[in-house]
Amino acid sequence: MPHGMQEEENNPDTSTTSTEKQSWDNAAIANAQEAYGEVSKILASRAIDHRMFYLIEWRDGHEASWLPASGIARDVVAEYETEWWKAVRSVDDVKLEELLSEEGRDVDAVDENGRTALLFASGLGSEKCVRLLVEAGADVDGQDPDGLTPLHMATGYVRQNTVSALIELGADPEVPDSKGRTPIALAQELIDRVPKANPLQFARRLALENVLKTLENEVFETVEVEQVLDKRRSPDDGSLQYLVK
Repeated sequence: MPHGMQEEENNPDTSTTSTEKQSWDNAAIANAQEAYGEVSKILASRAIDHRMFYLIEWRDGHEASWLPASGIARDVVAEYETEWWKAVRSVDDVKLEELLSEEGRDVDAVDENGRTALLFASGLGSEKCVRLLVEAGADVDGQDPDGLTPLHMATGYVRQNTVSALIELGADPEVPDSKGRTPIALAQELIDRVPKANPLQFARRLALENVLKTLENEVFETVEVEQVLDKRRSPDDGSLQYLVK
């Protein structure tokens, strides 16, 4: 990697194939290690296409440069990342707020499964952490490799308050996952799996229905009906349908 190369030039082209990306990684690692030698510490991070890159400080004093995670010793990465993921997975909002104040940390950093802190906080139902992350710039509709958004996570784990918070913060309830399911479709799918006749599942079904209602209220605008002009029976299920003004 030529000395003094700009940050943008060190980043892979996200439009390239996986083979081309790996070739870029290998070349970047080999060039940097040959030219600069030993890593001192990580200065900053960024996520690109569900992969992590780190800004490296070199012990021999060369200008800092970006490397993919695969080119850095695991213990060096762990030293930088452990506190972050520990705070995220334990929804420690005090520690998370402290770490978010650090310059250079990518709030949309991904773990080994391509999931961000916001996806974890949403699934765990921490409204405080969700708000901290979004206010710090986290992508409120950011998707993991399966296409799941924070709203999918909050819906799947039946976190109604978090669903409401995400919608308030601008999350889009109509983003589909890799299976084509929006958060609304996911909620309905989960409701359909809960046996109606099982009293032990009543609380879960009710909670899911509340989540679904919250999502639907965001998607389907409620309007005041002035007048019912006509009515008919649905040819599909026999339910009443109304033509309104």
